[in-house]
Amino acid sequence: MFSSWFLVLKLNCMEKIALVTGATSGIGEATALKLAEEGFAVIITGRRQDRLNVLKHKLERGGSSVFTLCFDVRNEEEVNNSLENLPPEWQDIDVLVNNAGLAAGMEPFQQGDSVDWNRMIDTNLKGLLFVTRFVSQSMVVRKKGHIINIGSIAGKEAYPNGNVYCATKHAVDALTKGMRFDLLPYNIKVTQICPGAVETEFSVVRFHGDKHRADKVYEGYECLVADDIAECIWFAVSRPSHVNINDMVVMPTAQASASVFQKEIYPS
Repeated sequence: MFSSWFLVLKLNCMEKIALVTGATSGIGEATALKLAEEGFAVIITGRRQDRLNVLKHKLERGGSSVFTLCFDVRNEEEVNNSLENLPPEWQDIDVLVNNAGLAAGMEPFQQGDSVDWNRMIDTNLKGLLFVTRFVSQSMVVRKKGHIINIGSIAGKEAYPNGNVYCATKHAVDALTKGMRFDLLPYNIKVTQICPGAVETEFSVVRFHGDKHRADKVYEGYECLVADDIAECIWFAVSRPSHVNINDMVVMPTAQASASVFQKEIYPS
């Protein structure tokens, strides 16, 4: 009882709240750790409760306030039910990091798998829509908040066999701009962070668990790691109230464009 009361007091008096989707690995996990390190209370979401529990314990050992929500961003009902049932002390979210996203498959368009297409569209676009619509309503009422969408270099340019994944990230790019117009009257910041090649579970997921093929993506050059992007997110979040980072493209030094590296990395 005392610990619950103390948490409410701590949240009300000391901490801003950040919600990070897809926090069970990679950029999401690194972002939750970074924001907690900088004094945020964090709501971590994902589909894997066991991983959420591990991250929760890690954050709490560091003295952070943390709340877990296990749901699939593709499921509108799950999104709404989870967020509607947040305890009152967790409802005023200051920063939303829309990190949940994936690539599935890397075939020429004419050989594409509609299961992969739907998975990418539902996660990368619809999931972002469902979560942001809910969270932004409270921000509008309070006339403050910061929404950060994790885009991709694939949202700036297409590359061979990237077709539908690139299309979803181009949609995130356009949607981010549209959000910025619509939320401008309410003093809400909207930022997009667009990474190039980052060594996470991304390629393992893209190649349906084929780790050997995934590892080939990162051979022969120094790619980005999740902490690099978490630092960029923190930079955007930590700007003064009159400064918004609209768009940030972050690449490894060895990457010149979506498909040009110091060596060929995309296996056939």
